[in-house]
Amino acid sequence: MPRLTRAESQTRNREQVLQAARDLFLREGYRATSLAAVADAAGFSTGVVYSNFTGKPELALLVLQGIQAEHTEALGPVLDPGRPPGELAAGLRAWAEVALASGWPRFELEFALDTRDDPRMVAAFVERQRYGAGLVSTVIRDRFPAELVEALPVDAIADAIVDLLIGFAVRRLIDPNASLDQLEGLIRGVLTFQA
Repeated sequence: MPRLTRAESQTRNREQVLQAARDLFLREGYRATSLAAVADAAGFSTGVVYSNFTGKPELALLVLQGIQAEHTEALGPVLDPGRPPGELAAGLRAWAEVALASGWPRFELEFALDTRDDPRMVAAFVERQRYGAGLVSTVIRDRFPAELVEALPVDAIADAIVDLLIGFAVRRLIDPNASLDQLEGLIRGVLTFQA
């Protein structure tokens, strides 16, 4: 096997650190995960972590961006405009159960609280929220009659839906038995107005 170039080795190391960080952040949370623990889990010294990332916030943000991309990709088939309303509601619930059980909400909340005074991290958080609200806006525009969409403040509704989901995620962190039944019922009810 040929030796890796310096650039290839650095890329491999970076990917291993990101994967180790992801595993630890999702399992232990942001606050309990140290860079030393990430380095150890990746099989490197802490120096290797610092040579690839400016610190824990940058590493966590990159991991969160990857998690959001994965969960967004998983939503693709669920949001198929041709899906009947009942299947869409059930699919969204199944997706939410997986996301809620993944450790993502705890990691996200701890990270947001810990970095809320860092303008760069706040800007990244806001951008990820906008992206999520944009997806919701697209679903509303794709699934509901044009005259209804024109009459509604779609972007405000999308923001409210994202806020509702964040609120439920926090509730589930506090009460692991909190049920998605009412949220699924709300989605089913709203979907009766679709095109």
